[in-house]
Amino acid sequence: MSYLRFEKALMTNLEESLPRELLRTNRSGAYSCSTIVDCNTRKYHGLLVIPVPELDDENHVLLSSMDVTVIQHGAEFNLGLHKYQGNNYSPLGHKYIREFDCGKVPTIIYRVGGVILKKEVVFQHYENRILIRYTLVDAHSATTLRFRPFLAFRSVRQFTHENSNVNRDYQQVEDGIKTCMYAGYPDLYMQFSKKNEFIFQPDWYRGVEYPKEQERGYASNEDLYVPGYFEMNIKKGESVVFAASTSESKTKTLKKLFETEVEERSPRDNFFHCLVNAAHQFHIRKPNDDRYILAGYPWFKCRARDTFISLPGLTLSIEEQDYFELVMKTAEKGLREFMVGKPLTVNIYEMEQPDVPLWAVWCIQQYAKEVGNEACLRRYGSFLKAIIQFIEGNKHPNLHLDENGLLRTDGKEKPVTWMNSVANGRPVVPRTGYIVEFNALWYNALCFAASLAELDNNAKSVARLQALAERCKESFVNVFYNEYGYLFDYVDDNTVDWSVRPNMIFAVALDYSPLDLVQKKSVLDICTRELLTPKGLRSLSPKSGGYNPMYVGPQSQRDYAYHQGTAWPWLVGFYMEACLRLYKRTRLSFIERQMVGYEDEMLYHCLGTIPELFDGNPPFHGRGAISFAMNVAEILRTLELLEKYNFK
Repeated sequence: MSYLRFEKALMTNLEESLPRELLRTNRSGAYSCSTIVDCNTRKYHGLLVIPVPELDDENHVLLSSMDVTVIQHGAEFNLGLHKYQGNNYSPLGHKYIREFDCGKVPTIIYRVGGVILKKEVVFQHYENRILIRYTLVDAHSATTLRFRPFLAFRSVRQFTHENSNVNRDYQQVEDGIKTCMYAGYPDLYMQFSKKNEFIFQPDWYRGVEYPKEQERGYASNEDLYVPGYFEMNIKKGESVVFAASTSESKTKTLKKLFETEVEERSPRDNFFHCLVNAAHQFHIRKPNDDRYILAGYPWFKCRARDTFISLPGLTLSIEEQDYFELVMKTAEKGLREFMVGKPLTVNIYEMEQPDVPLWAVWCIQQYAKEVGNEACLRRYGSFLKAIIQFIEGNKHPNLHLDENGLLRTDGKEKPVTWMNSVANGRPVVPRTGYIVEFNALWYNALCFAASLAELDNNAKSVARLQALAERCKESFVNVFYNEYGYLFDYVDDNTVDWSVRPNMIFAVALDYSPLDLVQKKSVLDICTRELLTPKGLRSLSPKSGGYNPMYVGPQSQRDYAYHQGTAWPWLVGFYMEACLRLYKRTRLSFIERQMVGYEDEMLYHCLGTIPELFDGNPPFHGRGAISFAMNVAEILRTLELLEKYNFK
């Protein structure tokens, strides 16, 4: 039996099927996303969603969906499904679904009387082209298929409504048409692998509603434009391939193209393979061949901190060193440009965040573990040296190295860490001054840099770096470690934050820690007792003031809850690493049991991946972005650590 498979009972129950989403990407920034019953529930959903750099830096929904109608003996059976205002669903095509499978490519089996129709979907890699193969598995009489495309031509952050500015013109192309609703957009080509008839019948479908947007407190209604419909006869055993693209397809090769794309897909037949597939979906290759890691779907962009944190898990943990080097080439270019004050020529956001250089060093350190220090020194030695000198020389506008060896930053007016939610223009968690993970990362960076300098026979650098590290270590313990056996989250002059937060786990997990063994065990113990959940570490302990574990409601309510008790899976990677460092193989079974909570997620929310965050209280419901790079990366890195310790 397939790993990602659902039967009729679940598919026809919208309470069960609508919360389950499906994502496909082309690894160049475009994606296709909907629910498993093909009913769009978000404004971000669409069959063909692509970047249009000529307009802006957002993705745009060109083709929202495609309704297919089976016609026999004059009777019509529409397999589509849309939600309209007033909790009305139409045309209820989900009731014909008999089976859903997502082993290699998403596949739905429909049964209408004696007709069995199979639909398979694949997104062509590196092209803005979605391919759908329809196969008439069984039929006892003449059968016609009608295809009705629903067009949006809008940003994923907006809605379209009936208007008189729409360009209704279309041109015939080989076995299909091309059309473009608004100036500035590319043409949308809709073609089939066989001859068909297009009937021009322009109309607006009004009041389409997206319940996920309602849940999030946003506007949720739009109108979709239908230019007409395609119609063709189909015989038992015959397959027809539909292509929607921004460039013309050679229709005679569509069947072969579909088969080729399917062959290139790896099966999602277990937990690990699902995560590998999810990891590849974050890959972005730009036209100039720059490589990136997207922070998450469907609304995140490429962000500097996320890139450096997620890159090792998304590449090195699945033996893809080459892709690590390709992405790092782009990221290194961007960080070097920032460090010398040049405008960035790469499309990575938030490079100015003060902890980005520190995470870059950690990222390089993970590479060194895979290839060895000598190979790492040859490839990234000068980059590492530049980062350390940049920080040590106080060249960052918001990162200052004090005399006591600790790094200070100003986060009062604007968030400067991964806990970056803002309400009423102010940080919800105003982490400022000495921030615990910044300084844990700094100590680790100094020690790692010293080890490479020693390998490079640079005694002067070794002595300088070791002296800096020793000063940092002494101050770290004096400033952060408190009498209750855990670490302050941040310390700003005479103000200390007593909140129990997960950021202290980095001081235990990193290769080089400023804490002694007793202190490490104490910190880990408190993280276990107060922060650990089956879905990640809580961002705040239930015993701390302001605990708010439910990430629900309108934007303002969610902003306040974002880092006030919600659980984040990516932090578990560092928590598990800390466990293994301190307790070695004795914690293997415990960690393996913890991984069960993440494997369960493969069948919920967005299939085969891990969402952005979870409620901090049972039943730990998944929230936020449907697929989040740092979460997938750190679970993959945890699985790699488990494998290494199992063979020690």
